[in-house]
Amino acid sequence: MIASRTSTPATERAALVGVALGAGTRDDSNASLEELAGLAHAAGAAVAFTTLQERRAPDPATFIGKGKVQSLAAACAEADVDVVIVDNELTPSQLRHLTDELGCKVVDRTQLILDIFARRARTREGKRQVELAQLKYLLPRLAGSGTALSRLGGGIGTRGPGETKLETDRRRIRARIEALQREIDQVRQRRGHIRERRHKAAVPTVALVGYTNAGKTTLFNRLAREEAVASNALFVTLDPLTRAVRLPEAGEVLLTDTVGFIDRLPHALVAAFRATLEEVAEADVLLHVVDASQAERDRQTAAVTRVLAEVGADAVDTIEVYNKIDALPADEREALRGRHPEAVLVSARTGTGVAELMARLAVVTELDTVRVTLTYDVTDESDRARIAHLYRVGRVVTQENRGRRTVVEADVPRRLSKRLVDGGRQAAPAPVVRPR
Repeated sequence: MIASRTSTPATERAALVGVALGAGTRDDSNASLEELAGLAHAAGAAVAFTTLQERRAPDPATFIGKGKVQSLAAACAEADVDVVIVDNELTPSQLRHLTDELGCKVVDRTQLILDIFARRARTREGKRQVELAQLKYLLPRLAGSGTALSRLGGGIGTRGPGETKLETDRRRIRARIEALQREIDQVRQRRGHIRERRHKAAVPTVALVGYTNAGKTTLFNRLAREEAVASNALFVTLDPLTRAVRLPEAGEVLLTDTVGFIDRLPHALVAAFRATLEEVAEADVLLHVVDASQAERDRQTAAVTRVLAEVGADAVDTIEVYNKIDALPADEREALRGRHPEAVLVSARTGTGVAELMARLAVVTELDTVRVTLTYDVTDESDRARIAHLYRVGRVVTQENRGRRTVVEADVPRRLSKRLVDGGRQAAPAPVVRPR
C-alpha cells in the first residue's frame, strides 16, 4: 500500500482498491487506479492510500477475497478512511458484504462516476438524466441492503435522489423512473425536431467527441469564439452546446460540444444520456479529440470508439484531432504525425493547427455538393433574403448584377439544391455534381 496526501477535516478520506484479473493486466490496472484517483478527486475526496490485488477471478462474495478484506479493514481503520472505492462495478451482494466487513462506506467505480455527474449537472435536463441513471443503478441494490444504505449518511455516492427514500418505497422509485423516462423521451423528440429542421436547412452538423478532459470545450471555444466553461477537470461538460461556425469559403456548420467519455462508462449513463448522445449519432462529421499529452491515449481512444459504437455513431465520418501538442517536444509531434498521417494536430489553447483543422472541415463538409446558377430580383425583399441565405449555406462562386436582376453561381449541399432552385429562378441547366 502506498501512502498519499492528507486531507482537511471536511474532505472525505478514500482508499482506492483495484484488482488485476489474469496475467499481463497489472500495468493496465495501475493505470486504471491512477484514473480512479482523478475521479475520486473530482468527487471531492482525498486519497489516503491505494492497493492492488492480483487474482485469477473476482471473489463471488467480496470481490477481493477474505484475506485482502481483513488487511484492508485494518488499513482503513489505521488511516481513518471514510470511503472505500473499488475500481470495478460490484454486484449487490459484493457491495453488501464488503460494507459489512469493512465497517465503512463502499462505493464502486460506476457509483463514483454517477456521483461526479450529479455534482456537475446544472441544467434541468442534465439533472434528470443523471437522476434516472442513479435510480436504475440503485434499484436492484436495495434488496436486503437496508442496513448498508442507512449507514451511508452523506458524501460520495449519496448525491442525487437520496438512499433513505429509495429504501423505504421501491414503488415510488419505479414510478419516478417512469416519469423521468417520459420526460427524457420528450427531450429526445424535441431534439429530433430540431435536428430535422437543421437537415432541411442543409447546414452540416459537427460534433466534438472524446475522452473526458481531452480539451473538447477549449477547442469548441476556439472554433466557435465562445466562452463555455472549460477546466482541467473531469466531466465539466454534461449538456450539449451548439453554435454556428463559419468555415473558410465553405459556408456555416453547426458545432456541438458533448459530454466526455471514459473507460467503462456506466451503461445506465449511456442509456440515460441517449437523448444527448443522439446529437453525436446524427451528426454529419465527428471531431474525435484526443489528448496527445496522455501516455494512455491509445486506451482512451479505444474507449471512445467503443462508446461511439454503443450509441450507433461508429459509421459517422470522423476526423481525429490530437490536441495539446504544445505539451509535446518537437520530435514526439513528428512521430505522432508519422503514426497518424490522416489526423490533425492542434493546440486548442494556443491555436496551433486550428487553421488546418478548419480547412479539413471545409473539405469534408463540401462533399456531395452541386453547382447551381440562380437569378434573383434585387428589388424584391424576399429574393434579397434568399440571396443572404444562399451565402450562409453555400459557397458563392460568382455574382453578376444585371440591372434589377442578379445572377449567382454557387456550390450548395445536394440536399438543399431543390429548395434553393425552387426559390430562385434557374438560369442554367440541371445542377451538375461537382467532383470530389
